[in-house]
Formats: sequence, C-alpha cells, structure tokens
Amino acid sequence: MSDSVVKKDKVLSAIAISQENDKFKAVELRKQDGRFELLWAKSSEADDRQLDVFAARSGLSIEQAETDSNRIGIVGFNCAGVAFYRIWMPVVKEKELAAMVKLQTETRLPLRAEEVELAWRKGRTRDEEVAVTVAAAKRQRLQEFVEGVRSVKPAKILLDSEGIVEVWRRFFGGDAGSAAVVSIGARSTQVCLAEDGRLSNAAILDMGTEDFQEGLEDEQTEAAGGFAQDIRSVLELFGYAEPAELPVFVLSDGGIVVESIVSLLKSSGLDARIALPELKELTTPSEISAEEFYNYRVPVGLALIGVEERAEELNLFEHLYQPLEEEKKKHWLYSQKVVYAIAAVMLVVLVIVSYAIDVASPGAIEKRLKASSSDTDISMLVQRQKLLRTVASERANLLELLEYINSSAGRGILLDTLHFKKGQPVSISGQADNPDLLYKFQESLLTKKDIKNVEIQNASKDPKGDKFKFTVTFHYKNFTKKAIGT
Repeated sequence: MSDSVVKKDKVLSAIAISQENDKFKAVELRKQDGRFELLWAKSSEADDRQLDVFAARSGLSIEQAETDSNRIGIVGFNCAGVAFYRIWMPVVKEKELAAMVKLQTETRLPLRAEEVELAWRKGRTRDEEVAVTVAAAKRQRLQEFVEGVRSVKPAKILLDSEGIVEVWRRFFGGDAGSAAVVSIGARSTQVCLAEDGRLSNAAILDMGTEDFQEGLEDEQTEAAGGFAQDIRSVLELFGYAEPAELPVFVLSDGGIVVESIVSLLKSSGLDARIALPELKELTTPSEISAEEFYNYRVPVGLALIGVEERAEELNLFEHLYQPLEEEKKKHWLYSQKVVYAIAAVMLVVLVIVSYAIDVASPGAIEKRLKASSSDTDISMLVQRQKLLRTVASERANLLELLEYINSSAGRGILLDTLHFKKGQPVSISGQADNPDLLYKFQESLLTKKDIKNVEIQNASKDPKGDKFKFTVTFHYKNFTKKAIGT
C-alpha cells in the first residue's frame, strides 16, 4: 500500500438514551471518515415509559452489543442532585493528587464519605497548580439508577451535562474557551460551565419553556425576572463575580421563546447569545430542522462522546456498574470451571516443587548456592537490600499522612492548604464552624501514632462570616525535625 493512501476511520456507532421528565429520547449516531450520520431518532410513546421497553424498541440490547464491537449503548444520568466542585491543587503525582482531592472534597460534603461517590478529572494548569473538576452524588441514588438500567446493559452511563457541552462544542458553534451553556427543557433548565471544551460545573433550574409560553414580551413579569436572577446566581456559583465577563450561550431551536429569553438575559446585563444548530457535518436520512435536532440535543451529545472516545469522563458509576465486556471478562475469570482448572494446575506445580525440595540433598543445595555466589556476591546483595529498606524508611509516605489528616477532619472542618517540607513542621490551614470542632481536630490528630506536638496557630474569627480560620502545625515521624548540625 502506498504511503499516500490514507486509511479510513473505522465505523463506530453509538445508541444513546436520555430522559427528560418522564419521556425517553434516543438516537443512533455513526462516525465514519470524520463525518457524522444521524441514523435515527426516537421518543417514547405513552405505553413505553419503562426504560427496558423503550430500549428494546430503540435497538439497545445485549444481543447487538455482543455481536457488534463497533456499536455501543449509552444511557444518560440527569445531573439533578450531583454537586460539582472546582478546586486548585498542587501539581503532584497521580496517586497523591487523588488522595488530596478526596481530602478536600470530603470536608465540603454534607454527608459521610461512605455515602458519597466521587469522580474527578484534571483541567488547565497555572502557576504550578492544576484545576480539578469534582462531581459528587449520593451513592444510594446512583445505585437505584444502576438497578433501573442494568437490564439494558449499556456500555457507559454518562452525565447528561457532559452531553450538553459536547453537542454545543460540535454542533452549536462552541469553542475551547470558557462559557456558560444553557439548555432549556420543558420544565427545567441546565446551566453548564464549559472550560477547554469540557464540563467543569453544572446546575439545574426548576424552570423551563412551559413557564415562558406567556408573558415574555413583558420582561418585568415575575417568572422572567426570577429566571434572569437565577442565571446570575449560577454564574456567581461558578466563580464569576462579574457574570457579564462570561459569555452565555443559550441553545436554540430557532423559536421565538428562546429568542425572547436571550433578549431578557441581555437586558439584565449578561453577555447572552443565541446558539443555533450548525448541521453541515451531519448527514441524516431526511432533512432535519433546527427544532427537531434541538429536541434530541442531549442524546446526540452523549452519542458524540461515545463515537469520539474522548478520555477522562466524569464517571460517577465507576465502582457501581461494570460494562458488558468487563463483566464477561470477570465471568470468565471467576467461572467455576476456570477456578477448578487453575486450582488443579497449582496443585500439580505444588507437588512438583515439593518433590524437588524433598529429593534435593543438603549438599546439593549448598553446591547450588556456592555456584551462584561465584557470579554474584550474596553478601553484597544482602547489603543492597538493607540499603534499599533504609532508603525507603527515610521517604515520607504522603498518602499515609493525608489519610491521617482526612480521618481527623470531621464535618465542620474545611482544609485549604497543606505544607510539607522535610525539616519543617507540617502546616495545615483551613476554617472551622466553631472552636470546639477545631479542638476535636487537634485531639484526633494526637491519637495518630506518627503525629506529635500538634499545635493550633493563628486561630481567629473570620470578619466576613462566622467561621474560624486557623493554622495547625505538627511533627510527622522524624521527617519534620531538623537533623543535628543543620
């Protein structure tokens, strides 16, 4: 084959299902040679409000997943009840970052750590810090959702907000900058913060197009004014104290309602813009209108993630749901026949090894040792092993330290920074709801076997609120004490 011949992309299609209120919507999207084809789009009827019934009609089934490796199924999870956090962390190794993210997030949650599932991913880096987006949700709600979709056996369960950002990026003129993406449904509205073309935060408002069918021409109506104020509050929640500095893209079906909403947002001081579908890169069996495409924007966005295979999704279901292929691998490994076969092989190996040891005389073993010592000095190997153990003992176990701190900081303690440098006391700064919680934090740290001399420094009430800011220092093993002569 000539080098000038370009190989075609493999054909990959994704069936994606999302739910808005009590109605399911599904599409199948195919990607080939860099182009997208919307094969079909379906909405649930009155008699198929159960996901498994609708999925069977949509072609998302176990048989198809088993026979077609280039076709996957995706189910969207509504982000109502999902909390998002945006935190800046030092640039460290992946394992250390995971522990630090867990520590920072769990101190902010209103629930116990064992009641919550977390998912996070890294974003942009600045001044030796990396932005981390964290999604958190109540484990019980996620487990209930998994039970509802298990019969469908999708390859992925994705946050529908990720689908909204993806469809905006691909088909509504989105870019890699920072923006708020507003997706208005019949009874609710999702506001997503997009940074670098990916979801960074999200919020859901309990208002939709049904609230604006009448009275939008009068921008002083209670519903219109309340909606504009809610949008401003969400942008402030995203970290934009001056909401006008962040562009707000409102996904549009080309109708008058969305146009009026954008006009309303502009008049309230927001940089609001209409985002209409751009379908030049999309092939469909028949001509599709902007309104029809808008109705399926969420499942299209989810399907895009499937066929584009973008990495690092916010997978809240990582520990609660295994896709079909992983389950099949697990079933193969843990099937009874395989377990028996492995056990039989191990038994044979054990018998052979035991027999070899029994028949070998002490003289033969000594001879082998002497032969090997001619090539490698055994005493030097022993010394090297001791040296390695000594070096390892001189290394601080940062993960262990973080676990100590994490288990000591209970509810009402929010930690901001952790400073660790060999030869200096560990320093933690943060804030507490009240002094009693701070003292409990100190006492809990003192119970850890490797932590000593825990002292509270600079504790004072925040003049801007009721919290108590503090700094706590302590010694961790021998790492934080100055060496003699230094």
